[in-house]
Amino acid sequence: MDDGAAVTLRRHGNPGGTRLVLCHGNGLSIDLYYPFWSRLTDDFDVVVYDLRSHGWNAVSPLQNHTVPTFVEDHERILDAIDRHYGSKPQVGVFHSVSSFAPLLSSTQGSRYSALVLFDPPLRKPGATTNDFDEAAERTAKIAGRRTPVFKTRQAFTDLMGFMPTFKHAVPGVVELMASTTLREAPDGSGFELRCPREHEAQIIAHARIFAVLVDFEALLCPTKVIGADPTLPYSYLPTLDLSDMMTVDYDFLPDATHFLQLEQPAECVAAMRDFLEPAGLA
Repeated sequence: MDDGAAVTLRRHGNPGGTRLVLCHGNGLSIDLYYPFWSRLTDDFDVVVYDLRSHGWNAVSPLQNHTVPTFVEDHERILDAIDRHYGSKPQVGVFHSVSSFAPLLSSTQGSRYSALVLFDPPLRKPGATTNDFDEAAERTAKIAGRRTPVFKTRQAFTDLMGFMPTFKHAVPGVVELMASTTLREAPDGSGFELRCPREHEAQIIAHARIFAVLVDFEALLCPTKVIGADPTLPYSYLPTLDLSDMMTVDYDFLPDATHFLQLEQPAECVAAMRDFLEPAGLA
């Protein structure tokens, strides 16, 4: 990256298929989404990466951990993908805050044949204080108080078992989260969050600023938004129903929360394929 931070790319699947570029939500890792993207590797050329200070990547300074930096990183990542694997038609597949990268990029989606966005954190322009802003403040405070170190991975899974966040997830997700979002602490005290809680909280606080800047009408590629069920209590930030927006192909999955790819991976893949197949991208 421009500031010397490193982001690791991994390639899986069918090199002859349409390329999918995948990234994840705040505080998580793309390997946590294996129940979803493992269903794509037979047919697609799958390239996955973690946001800076997440997953496989070393922690970078908090001052550089911002939404604009994610956007800048995204362009360099696409350059690296072309350099390492060759240029070809590709589809961006992003969840939550990683959706900001293509949505706010100056290239306006022109480097993709299509975008598929899972429950991006959006809000409509309006008053400076609304449900979204209040939820962002509240969620940022919660993230800032997360337990930073666990004696064992089992201690982490035991704690997560009491929390409602992933109660609808497919079997094994909590254990997978322990192995993909924790790393051994350098001092031997146990296992620490790969994405420090301060980094996670800062991005949530920034979401309220950038969520209103997204302009789907400016995008230069077909875009599909697959949302959480807007009738359910939200598990991260409020889901925006985009059914009245003519420039977006929008669906939501009934009974799915913000973590829909971990709850209904088969349904998420089916909805994505239904969008890509008519365009010859699946």
